[in-house]
Amino acid sequence: MNLEKARFNMIEQQVRPWNVSDERVRQLLAEVPREAFAPAKYRDLAFADTELPLLDDEALARQRGQVMLPPRVQARLLQELRLQGGERVLHVGTGSGYMAALLGRQAASVFTIEIDNAIAAFAQANLQRAGAGNVQVLVGDAAQTTPLPQGPFDAIVLSGSVARAPQHLIAQLAPGGRLLAITGDEPVMRATLVQLQGEGVRLTQPWDCDAPRLMNFADTPVFHF
Repeated sequence: MNLEKARFNMIEQQVRPWNVSDERVRQLLAEVPREAFAPAKYRDLAFADTELPLLDDEALARQRGQVMLPPRVQARLLQELRLQGGERVLHVGTGSGYMAALLGRQAASVFTIEIDNAIAAFAQANLQRAGAGNVQVLVGDAAQTTPLPQGPFDAIVLSGSVARAPQHLIAQLAPGGRLLAITGDEPVMRATLVQLQGEGVRLTQPWDCDAPRLMNFADTPVFHF
């Protein structure tokens, strides 16, 4: 495989057409080697417009939300955060570490939390090889409501879907902070941006997107008549 040609095609044929207009984001995708974060079994698909399972059991990986999201989704999430370089960021759902590496190139510090020990170790090794010294991998369950001692955070982003923006994570935002998640239920999910503004909260849903559920976050109640 011609890696540089595949990378160029990923950016120009998948990412740019998906309204990723920020040149900084596209340049990051050119610089941070996505293939170095993909599981060896799926490395040939690193640039494909698809989810890459992080477990040998593909169905289980998708059921648990343990996948690398497609490049266009990761790029659009990064663009939506509009990081300026001085932020303290929480990333939920470390996965392979690729999204955390991208975040680390645009923020002052990144804390990325992963529920699965083996996947966290895989991500840690990937991030060390990439020289992502400002990214710290935490092992834990971000669905738990106990505040993380590393907070508060200027930005929080979830690499997976939840039924609704988690209130216990919003509570860990610093003044003026923002949380970005993919919310809703199949077949209708949307990117949801929650921004703290003074004493209030501004919520926008700028684009449609779907992603596997993150583990242990509460689902939308089902009503029976």
